[in-house]
Amino acid sequence: MRVVIVAGPDPGHAIPAIALSLRFLDAGDDPVLFTGGRWLARGTAAGVDTRLLPGLAPRPGDDDLDAGARIHARAAYISTELLPELRAETPDLVVSDILTAGGGLAAERLGVPWAELSPHPLYAPSKGLPPIGSGLAPGVGLRGRMRDTMMRAATARSIRQGLRQRSAARVGVGLPARDPGPSVRLLATLPALEVPRPDWPANAHVVGPLLWEPTTEVLEPPPGAEPLVMIAPSTAFTGAEGMLEAAIGGLDGAGVRVVASILDGRPPGVPDWVRAGLGRQDSMLAESAVAVCGGGHGMLAKALLHGVPVVTVPGGGDQWELANRAARQGSAVVVRPASADALRAAVEKVLGDPSFAVAARAAAATAEHVQDPVQVCRSVLADGSATVGSCD
Repeated sequence: MRVVIVAGPDPGHAIPAIALSLRFLDAGDDPVLFTGGRWLARGTAAGVDTRLLPGLAPRPGDDDLDAGARIHARAAYISTELLPELRAETPDLVVSDILTAGGGLAAERLGVPWAELSPHPLYAPSKGLPPIGSGLAPGVGLRGRMRDTMMRAATARSIRQGLRQRSAARVGVGLPARDPGPSVRLLATLPALEVPRPDWPANAHVVGPLLWEPTTEVLEPPPGAEPLVMIAPSTAFTGAEGMLEAAIGGLDGAGVRVVASILDGRPPGVPDWVRAGLGRQDSMLAESAVAVCGGGHGMLAKALLHGVPVVTVPGGGDQWELANRAARQGSAVVVRPASADALRAAVEKVLGDPSFAVAARAAAATAEHVQDPVQVCRSVLADGSATVGSCD
């Protein structure tokens, strides 16, 4: 099967795309990955045919403060820039990251079936949930259901605006205004981070976290027998600022060893008693008693998959939602706003209460109930369920 995978440059989206490409390779398929320039050398070194995704650079007049315009208008432009290269690849299937929707549009313009990759839980609105991003559990009883109904009504206008922007973008590249959506949706998360909903889409499949280590280097933790705390600052631009410094300040003298996972290498100002830099996170987590992270899905899912409880310092985007889901599951403590004292207290709470580690191991066990993303994608071709638009 010839597969083209499209993802933007953000680590939380590019890394799962590389991981999925490797899954296709291992299954004997022929994947090509289009993504941001910072991943070209790393993806190629991992054995993936990795190419630069055209159209990523902002254009004059783009309004990146408008999320709908940023996603949909940019997607239409990317689809046009990508179209000649996609046509030349003659793919059987396209997998398009949920935030890089241009891949799906380009596939539809060619009449090629496509799958949507979400490197997180299902975030589609639901009639049975409060709005995604609130961090709230579904309301219980009459008052709870009324609360959720009112919150959904408050966000409905923004949702309608996004749908209008999507329709306009589609019409602008010659597609019908109504979006038929992908053939399948791949939700690369742990079932423990999902929530039940009465309107689960029939084409949505939980396939488990798609993890890949961008380095072979192992960052050895400091020597000693004290509990090891792993700090992983958010790689997202919406991540909480100052979390690394606050965590280090709070843990100084707390009777723990600290290792900090930094994608771009050891930052200045980190004290000598902290091991910090780029290293395999799976090796760090194998020895860690607790992880301190921003609540982004990639690091949160990786920690839970290793059975490691977390202290989350959520920033923007979906981090508040994910942090609260993990807290309700019992494997996390949420700290917001972050301070040295609050982070120290949260780490001590997790280390002192074994129920957090038990919940983290329970979350890891839910990985036994996911589907194989390669087989899900192959089922699209077996069923002949292509989403066909107007061919350019």
